[in-house]
Amino acid sequence: MSANQLEAHVAKLQEALGGMLVRLERDRQNVPIFWVKREQVIDALRAAKETNGLEYHFLSDLTAYDDTDGEDEAQGRFVVVYQLYSPQGKTRIRFKTRAADGVSVPTATVLWAAANWAEREVFDLLGVKFDGHPDLRRILLDVRWQGHPLRKDYHWRKYQLFNDPEPIPEHLLKEE
Repeated sequence: MSANQLEAHVAKLQEALGGMLVRLERDRQNVPIFWVKREQVIDALRAAKETNGLEYHFLSDLTAYDDTDGEDEAQGRFVVVYQLYSPQGKTRIRFKTRAADGVSVPTATVLWAAANWAEREVFDLLGVKFDGHPDLRRILLDVRWQGHPLRKDYHWRKYQLFNDPEPIPEHLLKEE
């Protein structure tokens, strides 16, 4: 896809997003980054996926990071990132939204079943909760683990030992 076609995609998506769009940025490879409001992130992702001519059907990644030192920290400590790919247009775009500590982000599993494990990983390592997620529980760390190791305030020397003979408490095994 040429640069002109990518710009046409960006313009079409900006129009589809309307008031949901907070700002538009570019990364070093000129990939568009659409910042959207947390409450409207699913509507924005749906617009990218379902708008004719765009068809960003593939969620290639969903991740997050702790932006404690960022300039927009007042709007939320965590940045949730959605990487989308359009097989038809052979283009990539990125969506970002902010979430404060303890504030949930709507789940993307309503659009892509593949978001399930990625959201669980973000929850496990950063503590970001996803509203409406079908099975939000730890996926990488032991269920007895306390804290979220990818947070900037998690002490880098902190470790937790679990003796194998020690049983896992029943309430930690139950699915919610």
